[in-house]
Amino acid sequence: MLDLLPDAPAHHATRRELTLRRARALGSAGRVAESRDLLHHLIDGGHGAEEGSEEAELRTSAVLLCAFMERHLGRYPEADALLRRELERTPGPRPDLRTWLVVEWGCRALFAARYPEVRPVVVENLDEARRRRDEAGTAEVLTLAALGEAYEGETGAARAHAAEAAALTDAFTDGRLAGHAESLVRLGWSEVFLERYGTAERHTTRGIAMARRAGRPFALSQLLLCSAYVHLLTGRVGTALDRAEESLAVARTLGGAELIGFSRAIRATVLLHARPLGDPEAPADAEEAAATVGTAEGWWATQARCMLAHALPLDQDPHRVRDVLVRAGGDRDLSRLQPSLRPGYLEVLTGAALASGDLPEAERVARRALAEAEPLGLPVQRGAAHRAWGRVLAARGEPAAAARAFAEAARDSARSGAVLREAQSLLLAAPQLQASGEGPQAAALWRRGRRLAAEGGARMLVDVADRTRPAPPRGDGTGGRLAVLTPREREISALVAEGLTNQAMADRLCLSPRTVESHVARVYRKTGVETRAALASLVVRDGAVAGQSLRG
Repeated sequence: MLDLLPDAPAHHATRRELTLRRARALGSAGRVAESRDLLHHLIDGGHGAEEGSEEAELRTSAVLLCAFMERHLGRYPEADALLRRELERTPGPRPDLRTWLVVEWGCRALFAARYPEVRPVVVENLDEARRRRDEAGTAEVLTLAALGEAYEGETGAARAHAAEAAALTDAFTDGRLAGHAESLVRLGWSEVFLERYGTAERHTTRGIAMARRAGRPFALSQLLLCSAYVHLLTGRVGTALDRAEESLAVARTLGGAELIGFSRAIRATVLLHARPLGDPEAPADAEEAAATVGTAEGWWATQARCMLAHALPLDQDPHRVRDVLVRAGGDRDLSRLQPSLRPGYLEVLTGAALASGDLPEAERVARRALAEAEPLGLPVQRGAAHRAWGRVLAARGEPAAAARAFAEAARDSARSGAVLREAQSLLLAAPQLQASGEGPQAAALWRRGRRLAAEGGARMLVDVADRTRPAPPRGDGTGGRLAVLTPREREISALVAEGLTNQAMADRLCLSPRTVESHVARVYRKTGVETRAALASLVVRDGAVAGQSLRG
C-alpha cells in the first residue's frame, strides 16, 4: 500500500503512520533489524520543532518501538541514546507517552543490569502517573519498579510494588490489557523472584492466552519462559519442558542472540531434571546457549552463562564450573550477579570448591551464601544457602549437623512451594541422617524426597534417590559400620577395596591427594578399622558399591 500512496505533502501523515505499522509487523515477523532501520528512517524524517501534535505523537511511538528493537538486539547504548533524546526534546511528549518512554528506558537499564541508575526517575514518574489517575501508566511503572527492586534484592519494596501492580492488572479487562503485554512479563518475573509462584503462574497463564490472541510474539516468548520456570520449581517438569520448547520456537522466529540464548538455557535447565542422571543432552544444550549469547553482557546473557555452570557435571570438571561462574559473576564472590538469585549460584560454587578438594574455599563461599540469603527474606534462596552449608558440614565429617542443614533447606523450599528444591534437600538429608545413626528417619526423608521427584517427573532426582537409598540394617553388624559413611566415603572405600593408592584415587576422582587422605582417615575413624586391608575386607563382606554425590 505504501508503494501505491503518492509521495505528496497531503499524504505525508498517512505514509508515516503506515510506515510505523509496517515496522511493527516486520519486528513481529522476526525481521528486527529491518524494523529498526525503518524506524530510524521514520524518526529522522520528522520535522522537529515544527511537528504538530499528531506528528509528535507518531514520532514518540516510533522512538518507543525502535528502542524496544534495539534492546532486543542487545544494543543498550543505542536504545538509551534514543530514549534520552526523546525525553529531553522540547516541547516534550505528553505525560502518558512520557511514562511509556521512562518505562522503556528503565527496561533498557534493567536488561543492562543498571537499574539503580534510573530508580529516581522511575519513582518520580510513578508519582506523576498516580496523580494523573492513569491506571494503565501506573501499572506499567509499578511492574518495572517491582522487577527492578526484586532484581536488586530490595524485596520489601518489590513486594509492595508487585502487590499494587497485581491489584490494578487483575481489574483490567483482557481488551484493555492487550496493549500492556510487556507489563505482564515484568509482573510475572517479579513474582518469580519474590517466590510467589502461584500468582506468577496465574499472571503468566493469562498473559500467554492474551499474547496469543493479540499476536504479541515478544511477550509470548518471555511469558512462556516464565511459566516454564515456575512449573519446574513447583515440580511439574513435563509441563515445564513443553513451555520451554515452545518459548524457544517462538524466540527463533524473532531472532536476537540474547533471547534465543536465554531460552535455550532455560530449556537446558528443565531438560537436566527431565532426563536420566548423566544424560549428555542438557549440558550440550547449555553449552550451545552460552555460545549463542557470545560476549553479550546483558541480563539474559549472564543468566545463560550461569545456567551453563548449573548444567555441567560437577564431578567431572569442577574447575570449569567455577570458572564459568566466576567469569559471569565478575569475581569469586559473584558480585555482578543478580543479588536475589546469588545465594543459589553460591551454592553451585560451594559444590565446585568441594569437588575440587578446596574445603576452606567452600566454607568461605557457603558462609557468604548464608549471609546474603538472610536479609532477602526469600525461603528458596535461604534454602540454597543451607544446602551449601550442609555440603560443607558433610565434607567435614559432621553428618548430624549436615542433616539438620539439609532438613532446614527442605522446610524453606516447602514454604514457597518449590517442590523440586524440597525433594533435592530431602535426598541430601537422608544419607547424612543414616550416617549419624538415624536409620528410620533417614528412610522416611528418602521416601518423601523420591516420591516428590517421581510425581513431578524429575527423572534425574529419581535416579539420584535410587543411588543413595539408605541401606537397611544388616544382621551381621557389618552394615551398621558402613552405613555411617557418606556417599563419597563409600566411594573411597570401594576404591580402596580395588587396591587403588591415594594418588590413583585422587586422579580418578579429580581430587587432591590431601582430600583423599582426609576421606580415608574419616572412614577409618567411623568404621573402626586401622588398615587398608581391613577396610577392603569390610567392603567385600558388605558388598558395598561406590556412592555418588547428589547435586541439582
